[in-house]
Amino acid sequence: MSQNREQWGSKIGFILAASGSAVGIGNIWKYPSIAGENGGGAFTIVYLACILIVGLSIVVAEFVIGRKTQLSPVGAFEQLAPKTNWKWVGYLGVAAAFVILSFYGVVGGWILKYIVDSFSGGFIELSGNTKAAEATFNSFITSTLSPLIYQIIFMGLCIFVIIKGVKGGIEKWSKIMMPLIVVLLGALAIRGMTLDGGMAGISFLFNPRFEDLTASAIVLALGHSFFTVSLGMGTMITYGSYLNKKQNLVTSALWVIFLDTAIALLAGVAIFTTVFALGADPAQGPGLIFVILPSIFPQIAGGTVWATMFFVLLFMAALTSAISILEVVTAYFIDQKGWSRKKATVQFGGIITIVGVFCSLSLGAEVIDGNGQDVGHGINLTGFLGMSFFDFMDKLSAKYMLPIGGMLTAIFILKKWGLTNYMSELKIGMDKMDLSSLLVRALLTISASIVAFIIFNEIYFQITGKALIG
Repeated sequence: MSQNREQWGSKIGFILAASGSAVGIGNIWKYPSIAGENGGGAFTIVYLACILIVGLSIVVAEFVIGRKTQLSPVGAFEQLAPKTNWKWVGYLGVAAAFVILSFYGVVGGWILKYIVDSFSGGFIELSGNTKAAEATFNSFITSTLSPLIYQIIFMGLCIFVIIKGVKGGIEKWSKIMMPLIVVLLGALAIRGMTLDGGMAGISFLFNPRFEDLTASAIVLALGHSFFTVSLGMGTMITYGSYLNKKQNLVTSALWVIFLDTAIALLAGVAIFTTVFALGADPAQGPGLIFVILPSIFPQIAGGTVWATMFFVLLFMAALTSAISILEVVTAYFIDQKGWSRKKATVQFGGIITIVGVFCSLSLGAEVIDGNGQDVGHGINLTGFLGMSFFDFMDKLSAKYMLPIGGMLTAIFILKKWGLTNYMSELKIGMDKMDLSSLLVRALLTISASIVAFIIFNEIYFQITGKALIG
């Protein structure tokens, strides 16, 4: 362990930073969209149960590994299991972070563009016209230069924060952005509930209709409960490595899970109350954010202000996650290669940005205008294994790299490091709080089994064209 290793300045700073990592586009974009597509309330109940069983146990596990070793993922597994192949779990985490940020930075750029458009009143002409909003969005993301400019700005901000270090960069900005996310989402949720018909959105989100809960929706809830808290990419191991021994890892993980879930639910309230008030379809998937909402906000009094607030909070959620992902890659080169923080951040932040350029350009296929006409432009790099490079990187990380990394982390604790060693580190900082090793073993076993099934189900589907469940 390095004597000069950076550490968090405060407990609240660590919790906000770790929560910021978990609170990303997935909370404000993915959760409301998949809840909308799968019946709302019934999906929400299953999701909440899954995140307490699967998400919590692996968050704690990654914190324990990080704090014990005071190293980033590769070094952590090497230290706990020297001269074994377990270090490749660490490499998988670093690789997953690299892959995710390459396309995540592109989406971050889209959000920046929509902040500019909403602030300048660019949504006014889209009022009530989802076809025009869809054409506008497709035209932007499939163009060549404009998305790249915004992507580079977004990645530049990530690099700036990471260069400032753990305490002066990540923690400082997380303390600013996380409270703002909560305040802005709260304001949007209150505004949505005051709209005529807005309370129907609350009913849709929280009123359980189990007849709408399909096997596919349950598998989706299991998967999202795992992905939403940044597991399997080494983020929580890296953040845990900057902790001292005084931190109670269980209560810290509970706070992270609570904030992550609360913000997802609050985002659902803000979005669905607005969607129902204006009579839009809640089951629109990701299009809710970049297509439906831009056509809805102009119909609300003060729509320009509310739209700008929404995309600003979406940007902050994206940035808090993106900086945690970049930190995983940066920490690897600091710990394992002895590089300076600035050198590691600038060089690999730049390389990730370049890979992201190809992700963005891969979307430049056809462009359909509001009349359904192909006005194609941009650079077409589609056809990579039957999908765009952007979609390939997304699916590679979400369906394979993250779940495999999380599953192997649980197996590593149970089969290699040993539950006795794990519990010894976990109990440090817990004071008189007691935790049964049998319960911990059961939760880790269940988590690994669930994730293993999700992975097998996906592979089986790819081979046979038919899923076991879903």
